[in-house]
Amino acid sequence: MMKIDEILEYLPHRYPFLLVDRVTEVEKGKSIKGYKNISFNEPFFTGHFPDNPIMPGVLIIEAMAQLSGILGFVTVERKPSDGVIQYLAGSSKVRFKRPVLPGDRLDMESEFVSGKRGIWKFECRALVDGEVACVAEILTAEREV
Repeated sequence: MMKIDEILEYLPHRYPFLLVDRVTEVEKGKSIKGYKNISFNEPFFTGHFPDNPIMPGVLIIEAMAQLSGILGFVTVERKPSDGVIQYLAGSSKVRFKRPVLPGDRLDMESEFVSGKRGIWKFECRALVDGEVACVAEILTAEREV
């Protein structure tokens, strides 16, 4: 399990763009699980949409990519402090199944599929109360900074 202080070692993101609150399970080279608590105070809710707040789909994808990036870093035993970063390189097979609303806990799962020359592929799911909110195939790219 990783709490926020350790997550901050693996992700260069900071508020308001850090979208992983806790890692609950991680198995190097295999899979990772974590979550993001969705608060009404999230800055994106003021414009998406004022009378019907819904978490933007692109941020759900970003949250899954951040979680996947942590798995990538753990797998190669590196961190941003080592001069590398995991970029979101692509997404495919994205499907949204239900909206994510204030008060929800966005549970995320990412499984390592393949990796070659610093490009990693992950199968991801985001769930709310056990119900699938989003599925996607996520690509990350490890690059020196």
